[in-house]
Amino acid sequence: MANTTLTANYVLRSLISQWCETNGIEAPKRSSQPNKPMPACSSSERANIDALLSKLCSPDPEEQRSAAAELRLLAKRNAHNRLCIAEAGAIPLLLSLLSSSDLRTQEHAVTALLNLSIHEDNKASIMSSGAVPSVVHVLKNGSMEARENAAATLFSLSVVDEYKVMIGGTGAIPALVVLLSEGSQRGKKDAAAALFNLCIYQGNKGRAIRAGLVPLIMGLVTNPTGALMDEAMAILSILSSHQEGKAAIGAAEPVPALVELLGSGSPRNRENAAAVMLHLCSGEQQLVHLARAHECGIMVPLRELALNGTERGKRKAVQLLERMSRFVVQQQEEQESNSRLQATVAQVFPQAPEQVQEREIPDQLESPASQYPTLL
Repeated sequence: MANTTLTANYVLRSLISQWCETNGIEAPKRSSQPNKPMPACSSSERANIDALLSKLCSPDPEEQRSAAAELRLLAKRNAHNRLCIAEAGAIPLLLSLLSSSDLRTQEHAVTALLNLSIHEDNKASIMSSGAVPSVVHVLKNGSMEARENAAATLFSLSVVDEYKVMIGGTGAIPALVVLLSEGSQRGKKDAAAALFNLCIYQGNKGRAIRAGLVPLIMGLVTNPTGALMDEAMAILSILSSHQEGKAAIGAAEPVPALVELLGSGSPRNRENAAAVMLHLCSGEQQLVHLARAHECGIMVPLRELALNGTERGKRKAVQLLERMSRFVVQQQEEQESNSRLQATVAQVFPQAPEQVQEREIPDQLESPASQYPTLL
């Protein structure tokens, strides 16, 4: 490998955190072993960075724009540059440019911050500088590319659990939902990734649901193109564990689409579809969803998933099969009971009773209320 610098798989880490939360297990701690020390900036590198930072403070908008663009490229290049740029004091200066009226300068600045945030050591510096409100401002008001990179910045920062709480309280979630609705394809993907990460924290699920995330996600799930299906199902699985989320998902008539995914989706989407169905088939509306699932023929794909799915998919499928089986047995017992009742009635009353003459009907019927005990 030409470059041996490793970048953490944040999505995988978030999925592990979500699984630990769902199963009541403490998330694994990060290794306390110190990372390999990064070589210090050379004098020439530091001089170049300092010159760029001076231009960021220039009254000339053109100099600001060009300096922000060059820092963006430097920070993209490697981890060494990211650390050197942050240590030189670039973060507060870049943050000040997020409110620039020049959209290109704003775009370069937020993208430079995104690239800096990839380095673990820089996340704390960005958060402690009060970056989130300024990043959210760009997310709402910037160019499309700036909004995409603002969403990606929030995703990068939100891999730290305590930052999920801080970001969720700044109004970022409604802005991300808007980007998911109206953004470019890349913007929607960045917004979905950030929303997935933020919604791992229970307190952010309600914010996302109230911001109208569920109808958007259901639109993606039922989209014939299948665009963003993986992201949509991952988010739906998280939200279905929240009471408000389960109600909102249930109101969107999700069962036919989920049953179809169980039979023909990717392994990950099949397990998430089973997880959502399992949440729906518990609680107040479970009989409605169980009946609809039975109508849609859920038993066949469920049995197949229980045999050949992922480990999580198998567990969810087995649990759901147990509930479906109990429901089917109860339905059969009710039908048999009704059939026996009808047969008994037919034996007692083999012929239709003669029409009662009008004079046989008393003027006033006795109230049935006296037949029942008074409730206290």
